[in-house]
Amino acid sequence: MDKKIKISILGSTGSIGTQALEVIEKLQDKFEIIALTGGSNIDLLQQQALKFRPKYVCSNKEIKIEGIKTLFGTEGLEEICSNKENDIILVAVSGKIGLKPTLKAIENGINIALANKETLVMAGDIVMQKSKESGVKIIPVDSEHCAIHQCIKNLSQVEKLIITASGGPFLHKTIEDMKNATVDEALAHPRWNMGRKITVDSATLMNKGLEIIEAHHLFNMPYEKIDVVVHPQSIVHSAIEYKDGSVIAQLGLPSMHIPIQYAITYPEKFEGIKSKSFSFSEIARLDFEKPDFEKFPSLNMAYSAGKEGGSATACLNAANEEAVFAFLDGKIKLYDIYSITEKMMNSHKVIKTPSIDEIFVIDEEIRIKTKELINHF
Repeated sequence: MDKKIKISILGSTGSIGTQALEVIEKLQDKFEIIALTGGSNIDLLQQQALKFRPKYVCSNKEIKIEGIKTLFGTEGLEEICSNKENDIILVAVSGKIGLKPTLKAIENGINIALANKETLVMAGDIVMQKSKESGVKIIPVDSEHCAIHQCIKNLSQVEKLIITASGGPFLHKTIEDMKNATVDEALAHPRWNMGRKITVDSATLMNKGLEIIEAHHLFNMPYEKIDVVVHPQSIVHSAIEYKDGSVIAQLGLPSMHIPIQYAITYPEKFEGIKSKSFSFSEIARLDFEKPDFEKFPSLNMAYSAGKEGGSATACLNAANEEAVFAFLDGKIKLYDIYSITEKMMNSHKVIKTPSIDEIFVIDEEIRIKTKELINHF
């Protein structure tokens, strides 16, 4: 491959964004960076811009870098996603801010490496339909969906998807332990180093619930054919079972460099960042067990919201996120996240086929109501 891949990274200062730049630095002769975008971490964004020299930089704060055009806010993100110089855009921003730029990129025929959960959880039906109409590829960065993407050759032959979960820090703890858990305990993930919100979601297994919804949209798979299995070692990243009974799994050491590189170089394969080579004999054992649906009610909530469809998943996402923020701020206990999210879902009147604008209105309404509920805890 002689032609350089022209890429923009939305969220270059976050966990996925910084690791993506490490991949690009390793493969610098393969890439040309069109744009980097960041939120409030202006110092890091400036350092990245000076090092990688993109054509554009976008932030929600004022930033000036000689020789680089600076853009601002959501308008800047959408301008970058309208730039047809891009071969691919890595959407690594967190939260609902990723949705509209993703749709703008799809509208302009630009392929997406997707590391933003909200895009599909909030508006999966719309996003996947538009990508199909535009012929745009959406390549998942999440290690589980990336694993499935690598395993599937013919979707029509697949019987079911098997998504693995590490089980998080409370896998072998009791419900009582979880009810009394501190923020530090919830953030002590045994396998992955991630942002605070997603780490709490991993502790409650809501992260896995959201991944079930994403998998449904990415692979057009009924919820009844998406299974979750707990696998503490995080070596098997996910698997698929074919209709003939054969099972194919994707394995690898727990490193986000691998799925990031897969997504932004697809369908090519290059020598990447490897801390060490994979060795079955060193790993020695792989454990699997059924998830405890009673201890981790988030899984049933996600299946329920997904099967309900429409605005139910946007409600689940918004209520959970506000509850997680409240837990991180010390306003509620960890287990309250479940009861708050469930109450919001039970009171939500589902709109079956909401527009993008309606989804954003619903998201805002749920957040306001969730905050009011939290104030009574």
